[in-house]
Amino acid sequence: MKLVLPSIEYEESFRGYLKELETLGRSATEVDSETLFKQSSSFEDFVTKLRAGAEGKFLPEGYVPHTTYWLVEGERFIGGVNIRHRLTDHLREIGGHIGYAIRPSERGKGYGNKILELALPKAKELGIIQVRITCNEDNIASRKIIEKNGGVFDGTATTPDGTIKRRYWITKK
Repeated sequence: MKLVLPSIEYEESFRGYLKELETLGRSATEVDSETLFKQSSSFEDFVTKLRAGAEGKFLPEGYVPHTTYWLVEGERFIGGVNIRHRLTDHLREIGGHIGYAIRPSERGKGYGNKILELALPKAKELGIIQVRITCNEDNIASRKIIEKNGGVFDGTATTPDGTIKRRYWITKK
């Protein structure tokens, strides 16, 4: 199991992930990719645009440069993680440096912990020593993952739609 940059070799498995989300009535916005996927002319174009996010290209207004990695096991796409290179006021309060999602059929198997564990050294490589990460107040699994990876609780914030977010800092030396 490893983190990789998005690649066309995972197309079939990634499309399977999207179908799993559709079955649950959700979208890939969990990893900020649905709009980009829909706007892309091909899977190759989608991958190119995802990878260009690290350079600040193809991003919606207000987004910061971010690097996307995919957690894969063999040829199977397990989940995705975005590491935002810097924080805006909104990200400091609500979103954080790191956002991740695990495909529905693989949740509850330890992959959430693994993706965050692998993402933290990637954040450090980007010069991010103190990582802000958040989760919904009612997401007990994410709370445990964050705390297991060194997250120190730093209060809550409420989104415009009324969702309560728990905020954490993870410091890596």
